[in-house]
Amino acid sequence: MTRAVVVHPDADSLARATAARLLLHLLDTQSVRRPAHVGLTGGGVGTATLAAIAASPLRDAVDWTGVHLWWSDERFLPSGDPERNETGARSALLDALPVPEGHVHAVPGLDTVATAEQAAARYADELAAHAAPGATAPAFDVVLLGMGPDGHVASLFPHAPALEVTDLPVVAVHDSPKPPPDRVSFTFPTLAQAAEVWVIAAGEPKAGAVRRALGGDDWHATPAAAVSGRVRTLWLLDLAAAGTAA
Repeated sequence: MTRAVVVHPDADSLARATAARLLLHLLDTQSVRRPAHVGLTGGGVGTATLAAIAASPLRDAVDWTGVHLWWSDERFLPSGDPERNETGARSALLDALPVPEGHVHAVPGLDTVATAEQAAARYADELAAHAAPGATAPAFDVVLLGMGPDGHVASLFPHAPALEVTDLPVVAVHDSPKPPPDRVSFTFPTLAQAAEVWVIAAGEPKAGAVRRALGGDDWHATPAAAVSGRVRTLWLLDLAAAGTAA
């Protein structure tokens, strides 16, 4: 596994460059195998990246019927709630793409199931249905992850019980330090099945967490320190988030 840090001048450049990188990655992947499985993220720079994909002329070169889209975490709210990552992704990108609806794998919402545990169990079943025999999730071609100033990725927060879950591909999260308190998240083993993991971070408030994660901090305190892809891990940053880490 290789790790690389790529720094862009500002958050806008970061989003546009990440969009182009993902589109080219999908084109390369589709030249050798199908389907491609991609894990999406929310947040400011994550949603800006999706919007940049929608605006890119490269987007029409990708065969979107051969792409499956997933979410590394989701807020446990009703479908269509503006705070859900899925809602933001549909508005920014998915409504403009010819992705078959059966290839858009949304986490069940509060309108569908009663608890985050039920949502996690259903999502685990969905992942398993698209996994190789004996695996619990697809071998993702790439998973995009945002990172919080506290170093959390997906909804794996510092010192939270979810960090220790290794026997499930998806976990229910309660008492999130960021609202809403109830969420559903990939676990570390699921993230580790991805060929590539891209951590995308922008802004000076992220600089401390970037430095700690790249410096090998205890992953209980800085969960992003534990993230790595099977083949490559990319840290995609703007200058402010890079600080002295790059």
